[in-house]
Amino acid sequence: MTTSSQKKKGQVRSEHRFINPQGAEVKTRDEAFAAPVMDVSAEAMMTTAKLTLHNGAVTFAMEVQYNPNTYPHVVSGGRITSGICGAPWDITGGYVGQQIRLDAKRTGQGSCANTITIVGEFQNPPAYRGTYGFDGASSSFKHTTRYEC
Repeated sequence: MTTSSQKKKGQVRSEHRFINPQGAEVKTRDEAFAAPVMDVSAEAMMTTAKLTLHNGAVTFAMEVQYNPNTYPHVVSGGRITSGICGAPWDITGGYVGQQIRLDAKRTGQGSCANTITIVGEFQNPPAYRGTYGFDGASSSFKHTTRYEC
């Protein structure tokens, strides 16, 4: 059963008001749902995670910057701050998801390798088990890398 209502004499038709996500009133529905044009800095699209790589007696402290709006999360930078010859090392790229890959280059002093590649797969509790290597290799040493809380 359907019912229909007829406009009675003197009845005012309600008008729609449109509000955009910033809270301002706009004229049309399209304006209300339009993607806002904003100047977003690269820093606003990034977050930082602290990771610790363990390999027996060796522990690398890492700060990884990544984009949380991607998956796997695209790594845009960061640092290996300690635990490795020639620290600090700049993290130059990679990803974090079901698997991890971090590429870094040495910026500190010493006669150590120039680059490191860390790879692994996710396991519970939250950590990555895998390998790392220097100067183009990625499977020279085993590791477990975990999140710091």
